[in-house]
Parts: sequence; structure tokens; C-alpha cells
Amino acid sequence: MFFSNGAHTLDKSLFYTTLALFLGGLLTLASASMVLSQKSFGLSGYYVLRQLLLGGVGGAIGLLAASRISYRLWKRLAIPLMLLSLALLVFLFIPELSYSFGGAKRWISIGPLSFQPSEILKFSFLVYLAGWLAARKDEVKSISRGMIPFTLMLSVVGIFLLMQPDIGTLGVIAISAGMLYFLGGGKTSQIITLFLFGLVMFYFIVQLAPYRLDRITTFLNPAADPQGIGYQINQAFIAIGSGGFWGRGLGMSLQKYQYLPEPMGDSIFAIFAEETGFLGVVVFIGLFGFFLWRGFAIAYRAPDLFGRLLAAGITMGITVQAFINMAAISGLLPLTGIPLPFVSYGGTSLVVTLTQIGVLLNIAKHI
Repeated sequence: MFFSNGAHTLDKSLFYTTLALFLGGLLTLASASMVLSQKSFGLSGYYVLRQLLLGGVGGAIGLLAASRISYRLWKRLAIPLMLLSLALLVFLFIPELSYSFGGAKRWISIGPLSFQPSEILKFSFLVYLAGWLAARKDEVKSISRGMIPFTLMLSVVGIFLLMQPDIGTLGVIAISAGMLYFLGGGKTSQIITLFLFGLVMFYFIVQLAPYRLDRITTFLNPAADPQGIGYQINQAFIAIGSGGFWGRGLGMSLQKYQYLPEPMGDSIFAIFAEETGFLGVVVFIGLFGFFLWRGFAIAYRAPDLFGRLLAAGITMGITVQAFINMAAISGLLPLTGIPLPFVSYGGTSLVVTLTQIGVLLNIAKHI
């Protein structure tokens, strides 16, 4: 039952779009990481090889397995997955099991391997929420049995992420969850109320740490302190602007030579824009736009409510994160620090993303 291939074959358009994003991401990462790789390990391809062997191979296995396992099994696993994700977040505060970078506790380290529990949480919370909404489809519009429990669930997740802290991931989860709640039957008035509540919470979160206020200040006036708090965004502007229409060419970025901070992390889109230019950016955004359309087409035709919500949640989670990353490094939003799906360095993110694509492919098989 849970290993059925479904009624139809592989959704080739979704698969090849994913493959294009994955291969394009590896090429971009190979260029963006080569300077740091050479400096740290004496091997210009160290980071991209590690991404391919750990994230790529692990993600391919996850995609293949998830595409063959019936998506309905995830509904049964929703609560265990959610509890596992929360337990992993607790482990972050055990010094023997975790390590910090840049003042954030986001990684669990076991021997030579490390991973980010928050990346797993992105998927498990969407699965749990899709199952919860599908089970309460007639009660979602109720304030006491719909909006309040949803707000409490999101608040618990938010507290765990704030403790790391990981505001960028919290933003992605909150936006995706809010959209999913609306698709699950939430009223427009409830969404507006949740949005206003989120703005109030965002104000207090910003006030808790000066560096968050600095990001807002930099967003509003990037030129205020170009050698201080505005350094990263101004270097990103230089990279994007110098790409012109055609770009400098693959591998020809200058900003990756230790000018642009985090060139293989949250700033990698600026390197991509520098090397491929406006034309490359349009193609890249077009791929994500096609992915968004295809994901919603699968969600619309899914055979049951849980499948529709799960497909929509996966699609929104990946695309929301992608567009927030690109908008932030382009100066359209405050810097968030979240990775660009398929492209930024990070094995956990790639494995979880490709596994989610596998779930989406399985839903498509049942159409």
C-alpha cells in the first residue's frame, strides 16, 4: 500500500526542472567556493565535492525513496516526525552534541558529520500542519478550534527557532504556514489578524538584539555605513551590478575573492548574478517560477485534501525561501541569512529539499 507507484508515471517537467536547478546550483557553488576551498584545504573543489557527495548523493537517495513511498504514509508519520524535530532542536543546547558559528547554535555534530535540525523542521512542520488541517477541515474557520491552536503550534516552533537564533528560518516557516492555513480553509479575516500579530512579534524580536535592528537600518539606507553594517549588501550590489546583461562568465566572479561575505552561503545569488548577468537571473527565476506553477498544478489535482495541502506546502516552502533569499541579497528585503535552495552550500538543506521533491513527485503519480 505505502510503496505503490501510483496510477501514472514520473512527472518529467518537475523532475527536469529540479535537475536543472540542482546542476546549476553545483556549477555556481563550484565557482563561488573555489577561493575559500583553496585557502582552507588547498583544493579548489573541496566544498562542491563535499556538497555533491553528502548533499547530492543523500538527496538523490531521499528523492528516490520518497517518490516511491505513498505520500499518505507521511500523514501517519506526522506526529513522530514533529516530535523528532523538536527533540533535535533541544539537542542543540547540549554542548557535547552541537557547535556554534557566528553566535548561532544551529548544528548538531556527530563525529565528522553535522546537520541542521531546523532544515528537517521545515519539512516536518509542513507535514504535520497538512495533516492537522486535513483532519480539521470543518473547524479551521473557528477561532477556538482553528486559529488559536494554529497560532499556538506556530509559537512553539518560533520559540525553538528564536533560541538558536534563526530568524530567517522562522520567517520562511511562518509565511509558508500562513499560506497553508489559508488554503486549508482559514478565513481572510483570520489571515489578516495573524499577519498583524506577526508584525507585532517581529517588532519585539527586532528589539531583542541590536544586530537585527542594524539589518533593518541597512535595508532602509544601504549607503549609511558601507564599510560597517552595510558592507555585505553593498558588496552584493557591486557583484550584481557588474554582471550587466551577459555576466562576466562562469567562474569569472571577482567578488568571491574575499570581498563579498558568505559567497557560498546566503550571498551566493550575487555571485551567480555577477557571472551570468541579467539573462542568467531571468532564466534562474523562471525555473523557480515554473517549479511554483508545476507544484501548484500537482496540488490542485491531488486526489485528497492531505495531498493537496502537502503538495502546496512543499511548493510554497521551497519557493518562498528562494525568493526571500534572492530579494534580500538584492536589497529588496532585509538580509536574512537563509540559504538559497539547490545552490547554497549545506548538505542538510539539499537532502531535505530533494526529499521533498520526491514527495511531490509521488503525489503527482497519484493524479
